[in-house]
Amino acid sequence: MPEPDSKADLIRKLRNGDDEAFAALFSRHREQLRKMLQFRMDRRLQTREDPSDVLQEVYIDALKRIPHFIKKDELSFYVWLRQVAIQCLTDLHRRHFNAEKRDIRQEVSLNNRRNASNSTSMAIQLVAQMASPSQMMMEAELVSQIETALESMDELDREVLAVRHFEDLRNSEVAEVLGISEAAASNRYVRALSRLREVLQRAPGFFEQN
Repeated sequence: MPEPDSKADLIRKLRNGDDEAFAALFSRHREQLRKMLQFRMDRRLQTREDPSDVLQEVYIDALKRIPHFIKKDELSFYVWLRQVAIQCLTDLHRRHFNAEKRDIRQEVSLNNRRNASNSTSMAIQLVAQMASPSQMMMEAELVSQIETALESMDELDREVLAVRHFEDLRNSEVAEVLGISEAAASNRYVRALSRLREVLQRAPGFFEQN
């Protein structure tokens, strides 16, 4: 069996017009994109839409936008693909919420939502990682404590925590996504994690189990 192409080889082929290279690259990032969409999707939509279905829209849209990627040498492939996925998710939110609420004054600001982490979703998912019965008994209280801690953080610190912890982005990708230096991304992550740790330490055994 031939060795699979490296990511660099696939991107080179993509830039040379090879659509199969795009399919291979998308496949490699599919699970990470799905995880990102699941985290970012408004909780009101999670019973109506499946992230896997949204991924099909992302694939089609990204395939049409390949010329845009080729022109953007400054973006890594995944960060570009993530931008396409975020736009598809924004459009999905807009379609659903515009259908429910025509009054523009009552609409959620989707542009602000695009790069803002959801503190409630983050808190719930963090607590969901706890497995012991004693921890689950205090679930509601701990969710509230974590949400309060997240809301008290600088917005950029909170977003760094979100993309590192829930999207599994490398530090270099975090810096690229948020437009900050790698050093700043690293420092902000350490600061946010330290603040969150203060709250999580109130749940005995949390860090030992995760």
